[in-house]
Amino acid sequence: MHLALAGALCLTLRFAPNLQAEVTDYLDPTPFGAHDPKLAAPDTLATGNWWESETSNPRWRKAQKWIQSRERKDALAFALYTVNDHTLKLTAQCLPLLPDEPKTIELQFKFAGAWHVVASEAVQYPGWSAHFRVGDIDTKVDIPYRLKLGELSCFEGLIRKNPVDTGAIAVAVMSCNSPQDEQVFTRSNLVQNLMVHDPDLLFFAGDQNYTHEEATYGWLQFGMQFASIMKDRPTICIPDDHDVGQYNLWGASGKHSKSGKSGSDGGYCYPPEFVKMVERQQTWSLPDAFDPSPVQRGITTYYTDYTLGGVSFAILEDRKFKSAPLGNIPEMGPRPDHINDPSYQRSSIDVPGLSLLGQRQLDFLDHWVRDWEGAKLKVALSQTAFCGAVNLHGSMDNRLLADLDCNGWPQSGRNRALKFLQAVQAFHLCGDQHLATVVQHGIERFRDGPFAFTSPALVNTIYGRWWWPVQELAGGGVAVNSQLPWVGDYEDGLGNRITMHAYANPEAGSQEGHVKELDKLHRGDGYGLCRIDTTTGDITFECWPRFADVNKGASAQYPGWPIQIKASDNDGRLPVAYLPPVKLPSHNAVVELTNLDTGELVYCYRAKGDVFRAPVYESSQATYQIKAGHDRPEQILLNTTFVSQ
Repeated sequence: MHLALAGALCLTLRFAPNLQAEVTDYLDPTPFGAHDPKLAAPDTLATGNWWESETSNPRWRKAQKWIQSRERKDALAFALYTVNDHTLKLTAQCLPLLPDEPKTIELQFKFAGAWHVVASEAVQYPGWSAHFRVGDIDTKVDIPYRLKLGELSCFEGLIRKNPVDTGAIAVAVMSCNSPQDEQVFTRSNLVQNLMVHDPDLLFFAGDQNYTHEEATYGWLQFGMQFASIMKDRPTICIPDDHDVGQYNLWGASGKHSKSGKSGSDGGYCYPPEFVKMVERQQTWSLPDAFDPSPVQRGITTYYTDYTLGGVSFAILEDRKFKSAPLGNIPEMGPRPDHINDPSYQRSSIDVPGLSLLGQRQLDFLDHWVRDWEGAKLKVALSQTAFCGAVNLHGSMDNRLLADLDCNGWPQSGRNRALKFLQAVQAFHLCGDQHLATVVQHGIERFRDGPFAFTSPALVNTIYGRWWWPVQELAGGGVAVNSQLPWVGDYEDGLGNRITMHAYANPEAGSQEGHVKELDKLHRGDGYGLCRIDTTTGDITFECWPRFADVNKGASAQYPGWPIQIKASDNDGRLPVAYLPPVKLPSHNAVVELTNLDTGELVYCYRAKGDVFRAPVYESSQATYQIKAGHDRPEQILLNTTFVSQ
């Protein structure tokens, strides 16, 4: 909303239909319909007569007491938002509300020292969230906002201006927020450190909570831990398996999982309405989905792109379309998703027809790589890593060759995804693995693919992991300059090529080798910070221990960090020749090279200058087409046949 309009008080209150839901709607104890009787009923702490009922499950009595004891003035618990293409999308999250409390929230902006109502929305049930969309946002100024739940509760924050003129942005990368911790309801040290870093964007990659069926309680717990940092900057939040009540998730396009929380047969074990509630709470504030068509059973999708500060982010749904292991490949380990037989043939599990990202997300990536409006660099965000860079799982005496929960499988799908990132010189940020790593992927050969930074677990008291090569030797290839011993070229247990640059193992040597028995300073938990310079293309990965003293600077990071790369390093292919130079239609235009014989996109990125000499990477004869344009490669500049000399 432009300031001139606000100053003229031309704001109008936009009422949504059916703002005030019937009180009985908010008392429905079973808003999700029938659930698998082998599983606990979902979200019982935040539905029905939540304020007076007593749970029969002793596991949740402390949680129920926490919800019921919250002060009503704090009923507006937290908010998260993004602004993309001048459109604000904001989610206001409430505690469960009492029958006689307001069920409508006002969004107000502050101009010229006064608050003005911009919109009003109903609190949705189940989930207790309200969702605002406001267009015509002036992204060149900071805009204070306020949420009001009648006279009961108020929450304030700041819609930050787009840092596009600064030439650099910082992204905080976080995941795996275990509740098994001495600071159950606070993350004060983490938030204080984040405030010092002052990131432009928060990225929560999944497992915001581990409360499984009690998702709203876990979401409230997480949100109130990070409310003071989320309220003043854009936040990308995507759910992972534990957020939707499962130990693992292979979404299989939304089918019902009959194997319960293990999910090894594919799909979701809890009812679709429960899954949709979780996705609404966590992802509604993202830019609109690229293709909002639901998958099976009406489950929603959210994969999309987001541009901030000259950086375009592809936001992927790792789990939504991925095939499951059970029934698709032979079992070769203690459970369907684990392999510990070193004699197995890596290619035997790369079965044709299995899906990783799914065709819909691949179509999205094909569009994203060619759309550079407002962008100088590109980054991919998702839940988990495109490789299995973990050797020891859960404890130091549990060596596992391959874990099919990671995105290193199916291998063909992994390579297709990485080729899109390679083509635009994009790197990858993710979480999930409970182990911080920086790797460079290899597709056709070592070091020809993009870099990836997996953040550590925020709180690493659940299922710790280690990078610990069985022979305890450095990898091959040109030596990686690091103080860490096990760096260099390796194949993971799925046969994928990776070059390890850094890892942050929990300390070795507890009595049983379990992370939860380690001192809190040695569990390997913390957060990542990625600094992106859009002017130079410099990228810096930082990895901070949870209890680090950030005022000590780089020395307080985990050994092996910080790591610096160039955006161009994310395409490590070696040119065999260059095509004749072409004059670009505009300065720093977007250029695209396509192999017309195969139809394959070779690359598409923003060039520098006014003239471009296209590198080619195949020595065989081929016909190439160069296209270019200011933000999209729309103009054909050259069709030529390359003949190897």
